[in-house]
Amino acid sequence: MNVARSGDAGRFALLTERYRRELLVHCYRMLASYEDAQDLTQETFLRAWAKRESFQGRASLRTWMYRIATNACLDFLEKRRDRTPVPIELQGDGGTGTEVLYLQPWPDSEPDGPHERAVARETIELAFIVAVQHLPARQRAVLILRDVLGWPAQQTADTLELTLASANSALQRARATMREHLPDGRLYWSARAKHELSADEQRLVSAYVRAHETLDIDGLTALLRADLRFAMPPEPGVVWVGREATVQSWIDGGFGRGDYVDWKCRTTTANGQPAVAAYLRRPGSQAYEAFAMDVLRVEDGLVAEIVTFGSDVFEWFGLPPRLEAS
Repeated sequence: MNVARSGDAGRFALLTERYRRELLVHCYRMLASYEDAQDLTQETFLRAWAKRESFQGRASLRTWMYRIATNACLDFLEKRRDRTPVPIELQGDGGTGTEVLYLQPWPDSEPDGPHERAVARETIELAFIVAVQHLPARQRAVLILRDVLGWPAQQTADTLELTLASANSALQRARATMREHLPDGRLYWSARAKHELSADEQRLVSAYVRAHETLDIDGLTALLRADLRFAMPPEPGVVWVGREATVQSWIDGGFGRGDYVDWKCRTTTANGQPAVAAYLRRPGSQAYEAFAMDVLRVEDGLVAEIVTFGSDVFEWFGLPPRLEAS
């Protein structure tokens, strides 16, 4: 405790830096934006240093850091009213829905320690992150602290400066809302670690890449569920529902003709899900340029959802901006 409260910046960093990655995951769950999460994680460490003398040792240093991170995210959300899902008209099969325009993918990496493994769960999947965004900020914090991190009710209430009754009520309301927005209304997700793609998933991704690179529209269509959902944040309104309507939108956009015929793909994982990074070589070019990344949600052996992000995310995954034609 004395070290944490001292003015020795180097020793303070040694104590706190071990929590940086899990705090980054925490901020990402709260905010759904990798860039915002990076900023708020840095803000957490700045606040922790400024408030170091307030650390009394009644809770662990890790808990104290989480409290600072949670409140930093709540302060951010209080100021950024644009950080909520927006209502949209769905394309394809029609209807209405919502879209998280600020959604960004989480670049997976191998967990290094026990706390890393503890957060390497399906609670990082895009469907979960999107569902969380439908919660008011304080309910969002309660749900993440209780159901994701497994904090006791009283500790959660104290962190958020709520009464125990208020915190429990917020958790019940949050769980009800989550059931409305998670696939099949499920609330509790299994603890499959990141990178553990099944053999069936690996075969599906290989087939997806092959169909993309060979412009096999029929083969690509066969890999998709009939109720496929396709989105391209932050493009407003680009959300399609339905396999045939989505594939037709790709064809109408030029896939398989003109400048959009020479593709190379690389596979990775994002949010614990299969992801395919596509590179396009335009006529006359000597290299394939980064184009877009598809993050896939697989259900029952088929692709149930594709969320496509721009090439600006490639750097986060350690992917090169271009591939040589050779």
